[in-house]
Amino acid sequence: MNFARGEVALVVDGVERRLCLTLGALAEIQVGLGCTSLADVAARIGSLDGDGIGRVLSALLRGGGEVELAGQLVSPRSHWIDLGIEPGAAANAIACAFETAFVEL
Repeated sequence: MNFARGEVALVVDGVERRLCLTLGALAEIQVGLGCTSLADVAARIGSLDGDGIGRVLSALLRGGGEVELAGQLVSPRSHWIDLGIEPGAAANAIACAFETAFVEL
C-alpha cells in the first residue's frame, strides 16, 4: 500500500485489496449516497447502513484500481458480507481511507 497516496488495505475473501479515496471515488460516493455536498457526505459516513457501506466500499475499491471487485459489490446479487468482508474491517477501512486522504488538509 502507498499511504502517501491515501491507499489503505482491506482483506476480501482472504486477499488484501487496495482502497483509495480519489476525487472520482469521492464523487461516486457523493452521488451514491444522494448527498449534495461534502458536508453531507461527512454527515452520512458516520451512519451508513449495509447498502451505504457497499456503495462506499465499491467507490474506494474502484479508486484503488480494484475495478472488477468494485463491480461485484454493486451487483444486485452480491453483498459485501457475502464476499468475506468483515463488518468491523469494512468500517475501519472506510474510516482510514477518509482519514488518510484528508490528513494534509
